[in-house]
Amino acid sequence: MLNFSNLTVRLGGRTILDRASAALPPRARVGLIGRNGAGKSTLMKVMIGSLEADDGDLDKPRDLRIGYIAQEAPSGTSTPIDTVLAADKERAALLLESETCEDHDRLGDVYERLLAIDAYTAPARASTILVGLGFDEEMQNRPLDSYSGGWKMRVALAALLFSEPDLLLLDEPSNHLDLEATLWLENFLKNYPAMMVVISHERDLLNNVVDHILHLEGGKTTLYTGGYDSFERQRAERAAQLAAAKAAQDAQRAKLQDYIARNSARASTAKQAQSRAKALAKMQPIVAMVEDPSLSMDFPSPADGLKPPLITLDMASVGYVADRPVLQRLNLRLDPDDRIALLGRNGNGKTTLARLLAAQLKPMDGGIAAAGKMRVGYFTQYQVEELDVDDTPLEHMTRIMNGKTPAAVRAQLGRFGFSGDRATQKVGKLSGGERARLALALITRDAPHMLILDEPTNHLDVDAREALAQALNAYEGAVVIVSHDRHMIELAADRLVLVDGGTAREFSGTLDDYTDLILGKNQPRGGEGAGAAGGSSGGAGKAAKKDKKAAAQAREQLSTLRKSVKSMEDRIATLTARRSEIDRAMFDPKSASPADAKRTTSDLMKLRADVERELETVEAEWLEANEALEAVA
Repeated sequence: MLNFSNLTVRLGGRTILDRASAALPPRARVGLIGRNGAGKSTLMKVMIGSLEADDGDLDKPRDLRIGYIAQEAPSGTSTPIDTVLAADKERAALLLESETCEDHDRLGDVYERLLAIDAYTAPARASTILVGLGFDEEMQNRPLDSYSGGWKMRVALAALLFSEPDLLLLDEPSNHLDLEATLWLENFLKNYPAMMVVISHERDLLNNVVDHILHLEGGKTTLYTGGYDSFERQRAERAAQLAAAKAAQDAQRAKLQDYIARNSARASTAKQAQSRAKALAKMQPIVAMVEDPSLSMDFPSPADGLKPPLITLDMASVGYVADRPVLQRLNLRLDPDDRIALLGRNGNGKTTLARLLAAQLKPMDGGIAAAGKMRVGYFTQYQVEELDVDDTPLEHMTRIMNGKTPAAVRAQLGRFGFSGDRATQKVGKLSGGERARLALALITRDAPHMLILDEPTNHLDVDAREALAQALNAYEGAVVIVSHDRHMIELAADRLVLVDGGTAREFSGTLDDYTDLILGKNQPRGGEGAGAAGGSSGGAGKAAKKDKKAAAQAREQLSTLRKSVKSMEDRIATLTARRSEIDRAMFDPKSASPADAKRTTSDLMKLRADVERELETVEAEWLEANEALEAVA
């Protein structure tokens, strides 16, 4: 249905797509992934037709209806519901014609077509989509200009989904959504009836919605079947194969270079040496996959641990306008080993509660007690946006760590991947993900006792999000996180607090229970519904308290198991590559490494058997470790 071959796109003198090719099957649900700056949005613009490739071909049906979100959000006095309904251009045109048409035969055809396209149920369908994205009935009928840019983009997304194009193109659709709207969107896309290509860094969406992964790297595209987890497995296998092929080529290259060096000067062998020199020059180097060291994140843990509790809220109220609290009756306790995720729709007060915990807001009523020497690292998107684009990471960190040695400043930057020249690059040239990492480095320069992270994943790709989750698991302090990334919450939090109905309370279920609640699969239990009010229940509070130590031990065990699984996977890749080397040495002795070339076939077979036995042992241990990891997780 959509094929492209040898697509090349150059922007600003830089090659973004370099002879990229792929054939996307009909009705495929494709996740387009790649590191930030790899060219995903560029490729999507070529698919849309808003950007012309410098070379290559794009093949798609002529009558294909392509739907995507325009750069500018809708605005004006029109309402969200009217904007969404207007997205179905055929319905709008037919309704207008039905009011003005005087030809009875044509009018009959118009009404017949209106029935065929379910035109009269459209308002209900449009409203359902808007409700899923966070618009209640009152909000659906307010002017667009009364909304912020993020909410306007939700209207644009609702209009796109309502129009049901033959090819749905989505570029980071959850960027402006909270967790609740993200869950609804994921559920909606599971049932979308046509082809889609979605750029996303949401691991759960990529696992639950798509059936193909199109990976963009180095200007090239590779199509994998399955979701993101399947892609990771296939990519690991490909990495092992590349590593083995590179090792074999390096050995062959060394052998050729040695022959050329020994025989070029002798007349009897000069021609053979020259022939090998030509072969060496034509040999295309195989590049092994390497991990990007700039992905590293390492939160410094506080050396001066504080006794519990860190913070206690006692019937506290908080807000911005006198006598108009956003949240009230807040009863919450945070200890040094707490890992809390704040749940609730945007606008319910999650950020307000985060600011109260960070001491940026004072309670209007009630009490708050905090440890006197407690240091808090508070991350928001505003910090990313307020970075000085003309300064370097080194200048930012030197300024905020005034009085610290250059080595200490460099060390803190190095924890977040800003080593060497990366530390002296202008912030204006950094990607959104790199700026987010710099902001995280800045807020943790004094090893805080508590991290409060408000949507920290917005500019991070999948790999960077995984690095953030691992860093949070290794951090030995309290964590409060607001995120629409379910995978991040599952990895980083063991307590859920629902901010809703003007207060905040413990949610005693799991994240899956909350997902079911949002999607309407379960009825609220024990006051956990969308409109329930009141403080934390005594039973939930005691249960959470009782489980804290076990949760902390589980996190430590989880971190150890992850390291063990990673080590085993590396060993499996090494053994698999070694087995391939031995196979080549037996069946193609000319390509064997110098060491293998000296071995007899019998020796090689014995060596292969040893490698195979070790591989089976490690794979069995890997399976056991994975089962243990899943049990702990």
